[in-house]
Amino acid sequence: MFGYEFYIDPSRCIGCQSCVKACEECETHRGVSMINFDYIDRTNTIATGAYVCFHCDEPTCAMVCPADAIKKGEDGIVQSALKPRCIGCSNCVLACPFGIPKLVIEREQMMKCDMCYDRTSVGKRPMCATVCPSGALLYATPEQVARTRREKPNNVFYFGSQRITTKVFMMAPAERDFVSIDIADYMSEENDGPFTTA
Repeated sequence: MFGYEFYIDPSRCIGCQSCVKACEECETHRGVSMINFDYIDRTNTIATGAYVCFHCDEPTCAMVCPADAIKKGEDGIVQSALKPRCIGCSNCVLACPFGIPKLVIEREQMMKCDMCYDRTSVGKRPMCATVCPSGALLYATPEQVARTRREKPNNVFYFGSQRITTKVFMMAPAERDFVSIDIADYMSEENDGPFTTA
């Protein structure tokens, strides 16, 4: 599906977890869901978010792997750790700024979303995007997204001063040129965030 991109829109997630079940059906995951599903602010809302790997241009998970088990393909897809090489050290789990990789203990292997490589490499859509009823996980062309969404696709993220660009886009308010994610914002007293110490 040449020209298609992956888009995440947390504001559209309805918490149905269809993506979680569909991900288990992907042949490369062998029954393990690679969707990161979470509650946004459980104490105050029932809002949920489903996330896939963002496939960073410079993947920190691969950079910190001492066994050179994590590879990024020419198409920009960052694969799960290669089973023969993965030593289960969890460096990649700790290094990912998005918190995506999972260490699957019974397989002694780091696994993560590979955008259903068995499907996308032959022109099909990722499993999660085929079942998401609200379009929170969307595999579409930029033209389709521009026609149907008021939010702006964004693939530039700031974690403090660290700038990360990704293959996957997150929908953000149209006036935003990047998404800033800094835990310090939530810890400050003046923002009265969920981690305020006062």
